[in-house]
Amino acid sequence: MTNYTIYNETNAPEGSRETLSAVKDGMGFIPNLMGTMAEAPPVLKAYVQLMELVGQTSLTAQEQRLLTLAISTENECGYCVAAEGLLAHKIGKVPLDEVQATQESRPLSDARLNTFVNFAREVASSRGHPSEESTATFLAAGYSQANILEVVLGASMKTLSNYTNHIANTPIDNAFADYIPNSAEAA
Repeated sequence: MTNYTIYNETNAPEGSRETLSAVKDGMGFIPNLMGTMAEAPPVLKAYVQLMELVGQTSLTAQEQRLLTLAISTENECGYCVAAEGLLAHKIGKVPLDEVQATQESRPLSDARLNTFVNFAREVASSRGHPSEESTATFLAAGYSQANILEVVLGASMKTLSNYTNHIANTPIDNAFADYIPNSAEAA
């Protein structure tokens, strides 16, 4: 296995330093994922831009966070399952039991959000080929065709991070440790 350096804003390749500085300013620390992505500055920049773009979608904060958590769970990325669990709970205001249900691929109590999470999972598991039935159920729940494409955007963002974590075996940051499900691996 290749060992990846987890960079910070002072020792990263030149093209990643400014981005890592901005991440640290915004989050208070540099997550190991982003420190690892700094090895390839365009990858780090793309990930940060994709995060910003997901934040600009018409999805609610709760839907955005459940989307990224569901995709990470489906892609079996322990790092992102923990990180997105924290973000879903703290930023998306998703109740902890619903975070855990999503992490464990169990149904959510809210039927509409459950439809949303199931659709996101299917987009990931089918590699972009959700069934007509699943798509119809998603649309019948009040979501739009634009929302389908927004799910694809979220899946793209999380695939970038999930695959990076799988390859780099990124260690989970202490900040995310309380959100590691019992069955999660580090990456």
